[in-house]
Amino acid sequence: MAAYDDRDGFIWMDGKLVAWREANVHVMTHALHYASSVFEGERCYNGKVFKSREHSARLLESGRLLDMPIPYTVDQIEEAKAAVLKANNLTDAYLRAVAWRGAGEDMGVASSRNPVRMAVAAWEWGAYYGDAKMQGAKLDIAKWKRPSPETIPTAAKAAGLYMICTMSKHAAEAKGCSDALFYDYRGYVAEATGANVFFIKDGEVHTPLPDAILNGITRQTVIGMLKDMGVNVHERYIMPEELSGFQQCFLTGTAAEVTPVGQIGEYHFQVGQLTRDISAAYEKLVRS
Repeated sequence: MAAYDDRDGFIWMDGKLVAWREANVHVMTHALHYASSVFEGERCYNGKVFKSREHSARLLESGRLLDMPIPYTVDQIEEAKAAVLKANNLTDAYLRAVAWRGAGEDMGVASSRNPVRMAVAAWEWGAYYGDAKMQGAKLDIAKWKRPSPETIPTAAKAAGLYMICTMSKHAAEAKGCSDALFYDYRGYVAEATGANVFFIKDGEVHTPLPDAILNGITRQTVIGMLKDMGVNVHERYIMPEELSGFQQCFLTGTAAEVTPVGQIGEYHFQVGQLTRDISAAYEKLVRS
C-alpha cells in the first residue's frame, strides 16, 4: 500500500474535490499544535455508508463539545461523502471525515479567529484486526487510563483523546498483541484503543457503561441487535477481577466491526457461538 499522502484519487476539502496529493494544510494549522480536531470513521458497504447520518450528526456534536462549530450541515456532509465515493469509484470503503481549526490569526491556546476546516477521504480497507475474526484478537492491558469526563469531553470523538491509544497500541504490538484494553480513571474496565468491549457469561452480555468512554455507534447497534435476539444485556461497571469469570469477549467499532477476543493479558476467552452469531448478524445487517 502506498503512503497515505501519496495516492491517486480525490479528497473532499472545504467544499470541493481536490487531488489526493494536493489535500494539504499549513504547518501553522492550529490542530497540529493543540489537537483542535474531531473526526469520524465510517464504512461503506455495497455503495451505502452504514449509519451515515448518525456519524455526520456526531461529527457536528463533537465539534460543538470542543467549542469548534463546524460550518456544514448533516445534509452537506452527506453530499460530501457521496461525492468522494463517486469520484474514487468506491462501493466498499472506509471513510474518514475530519474537522479542525486551521491556520489563522491565532497561534496560541485560543483559536476562535481561526477557520474551522473539514475534509472527507475514502479508501479500501479490509479487516481491522486481520485474521482475528476467526481466531480471536489478543489484547494487552494498557498502562494508561481513560480520563474523567471532568477533564475532557469524553463524548466527543476528538483527536486529542487518542494519543494514549496510539502509545498503548504501540506497546501492545511490541508484545505481539493486536490491541490494548483500557481501564478508566476509577479502575473500571473501559474499552480498547478504538473499539468498545463486550463480555459474555452464561448466555448474557455485559458491557461497560459509557459514562467515561465514547458510546460507539456500532456499540449501540449491537446492543439493539442482541436485545432483539432475546439476549440480556447488562450495561454496568465491570471490575478487572471479573475478567477471569467471563467465557467470551468481543469488540465493536466501525473499523473493528464485531471482532472476537481470545485473550486479554492473562485472561483467555472462547470464540463461542453467541459471539459468532452476533458477528454474522452484524455482517448481514450492514450489507442489507
